[in-house]
Amino acid sequence: MAATPAFRQQNSTVELWIRRTLAGDPPRAKSLVVSLFGDAIAPRGGSIWLKNLIELLAPFEVNDRLVRTSVFRLVQEDWLEAIRNGRESSYRLTRTGFRRLEHAYSKVYQRPAAVWDGGWTFTLIPNDHITVPRRLKLKQELEWEGVRQLTPHLFAHPTIGTDALNEIFDRLGVKGRAIIFTGATTDQVGMCVIRELVNGTWNLRQVAGAYKRFERDFARLKSVLTRGPRLSGWEWLAIRVLLIHSFRRIVLHDPLLPNELLPNPWIGHDAYRLAGEIYRISLPGSEKYLCEGLGPATEEAVRTMERRFNTAKRL
Repeated sequence: MAATPAFRQQNSTVELWIRRTLAGDPPRAKSLVVSLFGDAIAPRGGSIWLKNLIELLAPFEVNDRLVRTSVFRLVQEDWLEAIRNGRESSYRLTRTGFRRLEHAYSKVYQRPAAVWDGGWTFTLIPNDHITVPRRLKLKQELEWEGVRQLTPHLFAHPTIGTDALNEIFDRLGVKGRAIIFTGATTDQVGMCVIRELVNGTWNLRQVAGAYKRFERDFARLKSVLTRGPRLSGWEWLAIRVLLIHSFRRIVLHDPLLPNELLPNPWIGHDAYRLAGEIYRISLPGSEKYLCEGLGPATEEAVRTMERRFNTAKRL
């Protein structure tokens, strides 16, 4: 892969935006590696030479040591595995890594179903036979899925499926020790109380604040991109990676509740539309740059990338 081009001496508006974004909220190296793998490397089979990964991340002010440390930790956490070829190494996603990314990015690229039948899924987690450290880890994993604790032993979410819950239970070794209840419905008389519970328990104000900051930062960028600036390939990739990195961090803290339980209007829908518009603008230039260094993605992968965020048009 050719050396990543440096910023031009005469800074463009987009270059300044990239610099300010990196300086104002520097991405953690490990999280940036995950963002790059999830959005750009997974469609190419999920494998990349370490030297190419270092080159891609260098302009993000992530040095060689930080990349190696991040990759090492991701190997320990079963996200990546190393492949030796003489003195060089490449890293690819493990089966677990692919599964985790598919699950996480399905939330980033899509919105929940627009129609909610009023049903709820409850999870009962008794103290018996589950150690305190495992209970804390289980609570953390459930909260990442948008599930919230209503009582010391009872957790709830209106739309989560049993498959997602069982995957967590399997991974943490608590299957058979937690009980799932489905089919409970909300009557219209209790909806006011339910909305009060949702606002307090799911902390939608904090999530809305994060979406508002995202809109503020990336709306400025969109206004520049719609003028058709001439950008380098790496600038297009930087826009795409920073967009996904920023949006992913918010979405993974968003419980993704049905519209009936959200404030109207809900800023998350607007942020999703904005993310989709910028993603589609940056995709051709960033893909051309990645193709030159890493090789082309398959036609199926390209079609998959082009379909990302398409549901934004229907919200």
